[in-house]
Amino acid sequence: MIDETVEEISEMQTHSSSVVAVKAAQALRDLTDREYPTVEDYLRSLDRNSSALRRANPSHASLHTTQHRIVNTVSDAEPDDVATAKELTDEAIDDVIDSVESSKDRAAARAVSEIADDDVLLTHDFSSTVLAAIDDAIEAGHSFEVYVTESRPRFLGRKMTRHLSERDEIDVTLIVDSAAGHFMSQVDRVLVGMDCIVDDTLYNRIGTYPIATAAADNDVPVTVVGAAAFENENRSPSEVLREPAEGFQVANPAYDATPTHLLDTVVTDDGVHEY
Repeated sequence: MIDETVEEISEMQTHSSSVVAVKAAQALRDLTDREYPTVEDYLRSLDRNSSALRRANPSHASLHTTQHRIVNTVSDAEPDDVATAKELTDEAIDDVIDSVESSKDRAAARAVSEIADDDVLLTHDFSSTVLAAIDDAIEAGHSFEVYVTESRPRFLGRKMTRHLSERDEIDVTLIVDSAAGHFMSQVDRVLVGMDCIVDDTLYNRIGTYPIATAAADNDVPVTVVGAAAFENENRSPSEVLREPAEGFQVANPAYDATPTHLLDTVVTDDGVHEY
């Protein structure tokens, strides 16, 4: 399961930051079904497999934070035997999953006050927290028209579009990334997720910065929703161009940096922050 999860994260089959963190945490349970001669052997295996999961996507802040939390919790407890180490691992995994899910739920619930005006929304990438916020607003009696960018080169927005199209209260339109500025005059609010905010910079899926810039030029508020050592990941050039690049290079960064002065509000599990 760990190898499969590493491949899934690496290939970005799982997109949302919180979903990645939960999947990676659950994958470590595989170790509790294996046999180890000593506690030291088990702890080395735990650290090695956790490192493999983290390396699968160096840009997911929540992935790194939760994996370190699990490994440190077990190691710092200095278990006397393998059975105890496995019990501590299970408990740490449960704690991490509960923390991630509850933080996402709180952030989504808080975001309802920002989007509950039956707005025309524009969103980018796939974010389970954004999806949860829209669902909470729907439960509160609201409906929305939503533009979703494709989020190239992995077309992550298509997954978001499919999820939103299943909701009767949503009228969803999939657009190419470069059309975000064209449709911005029809949008009431941009709603995106986040990987993390460091100092005065939002790190989110590549393409967020030009969307935020277009929104600022059209006086459209930008709301970021999520739970907040960032290392940007450079994806494989083959995602952009299948044939070999001859005489030129292909740059394919996974994330871009958006200055927070382009944002209106950031909604996390601990409150709504205005910029």
